[in-house]
Amino acid sequence: MTSSLLERIDHLVYATNDLDRGIAQIEALLGIRAAIGGRHAAWGTRNALVSLGPRCYLEIIAPDPGHSPASAARPFGLQGLGPSRLVTWVANGSGLEEIRDGAARQGVVLGDVLSGERQRPDGGVLHWTLTDPACVVADGLVPFFIDWGQSPHPSQVAPQGATLVSLRAEHPDADLVRGKLRVLDLALPVGPGPVPALIATIDCPHGKLVLR
Repeated sequence: MTSSLLERIDHLVYATNDLDRGIAQIEALLGIRAAIGGRHAAWGTRNALVSLGPRCYLEIIAPDPGHSPASAARPFGLQGLGPSRLVTWVANGSGLEEIRDGAARQGVVLGDVLSGERQRPDGGVLHWTLTDPACVVADGLVPFFIDWGQSPHPSQVAPQGATLVSLRAEHPDADLVRGKLRVLDLALPVGPGPVPALIATIDCPHGKLVLR
């Protein structure tokens, strides 16, 4: 994987039915305990984070049992999720409307550009814009985009000690996925596989490990 792709990865999304369980799973794998990030009131979710580099992190996201989504269903298939897994990745970007419109002209639908916010445990509020996570492209192997604007990047305060080494994907129609990624100028390696999958290699206190 080229360094240029690593520079485009804002974060990886690890979805789980229960946040405490997801935190324990990642701690057992990486040897690092994720820190609580906060709640997404509009989505009815909450998360915890582990830094994967200076501007990259792993987001563990789960339903918030105390809050229902403001509209529609929870994102990332959390309504009917089976085992915890990497469900998608997120690319950094600016001028998200231009990215969305350029992709749409070539047949890749990223949806509306939305505003998001999350209150941190210390009371601070993060603000960002993003393309619609509900527009799932190629089973989540094509990312959505995020722009943190003036908010500090979450990786800066997340627990340190892990580094994302590489990210690749598998899909039954790998050529189709590669074509959509080319539209977005994203060089994610995609090979054939029986089911859609994201595979991250992470350097951590337990060594160099694979997370799917």
